[in-house]
Amino acid sequence: MTTNTVKAIRMNKTGGPEVLEYLDVELGEPGPGEVLIRHHAIGVNFLDIYFRIGLYPSPLPAGVGQEGAGVIEKVGAGVTHVKVGDRVAYAGRPAGSYSQARVMPADIIVKLPDAIGFEQAAAMMLQGMTVQYLLNSTYKVQKGDTVLFHAAAGGVGSIACQWLKALGATVIGTVGSPEKAALAKSMGCDHTILYREEDFVKRVREITDGKGVPVVYDSIGKDTFMKSLDCLSPLGTMVTFGNASGPVPPLDLSILAGKGSIKVTRPTLTTYVLNRALLEPMAADLFNRVMTGQVKIEISDRYPLEQAAQAQRDMEDRKTTGSIILLP
Repeated sequence: MTTNTVKAIRMNKTGGPEVLEYLDVELGEPGPGEVLIRHHAIGVNFLDIYFRIGLYPSPLPAGVGQEGAGVIEKVGAGVTHVKVGDRVAYAGRPAGSYSQARVMPADIIVKLPDAIGFEQAAAMMLQGMTVQYLLNSTYKVQKGDTVLFHAAAGGVGSIACQWLKALGATVIGTVGSPEKAALAKSMGCDHTILYREEDFVKRVREITDGKGVPVVYDSIGKDTFMKSLDCLSPLGTMVTFGNASGPVPPLDLSILAGKGSIKVTRPTLTTYVLNRALLEPMAADLFNRVMTGQVKIEISDRYPLEQAAQAQRDMEDRKTTGSIILLP
């Protein structure tokens, strides 16, 4: 077996950003069903922080990161949907995208259209495909729907606001500051709520004339979950897809009956990307909306790979908007 050395971020224990180490890592040859990808850009997501702090347990030592874009350098046996030299991107497990190059399973990788650059791709795959399934599969947003989307100025939120407007929905978004409110509005958010200063349940009821909304999208978790249920109209759907403030506590299901036969779901992108029959049309939909200008990908910050810890620190401290990427 031949090897080559690349720089990568690894973690040997869970904890703060300081557990992320910039190391030399040996790469072997891709085995059956695997490829070697040379990264040109790498996405940074809150999901990476969940693994780093141990909220989502993972065997240690471990690679970090679940999103990247680059060029295929080697292909293992049985891989037919990509070839050496292809421009590609991916989002999903196994972790390890915080690296100059990696050997990884080929089944979650998709080809990149020529019109989409590596930085743009790395900034949008995880967040963009998350938005795609949230708005099309988890709950099918219809023209005329009014939607509550928490963290509307974040990476997922800013993509979602644009996509929702393209679908003809009215968007209510919660944000943490007037600056983020302005950003969310520029992305298509119709009504912004400063959640630190305003009661978002009361504001949603005011905006909807007391009716509530058919769906709430919530990546905040513990701090917003119960109040989000009170924003729903009867038969509404509560979509919890993240835990920025901590995991949602155990729920007494009888509460759902009392609030109007509402539904709660906890989807993950992993379920979708591991099924190519779902993955390929999701990616195609995302690429099309970006290439036609319906969705613009905002990269707020770029960090060199060795500054991955600082990138995560800034994300945790809510200093970033839109998407942030690492450059190997």
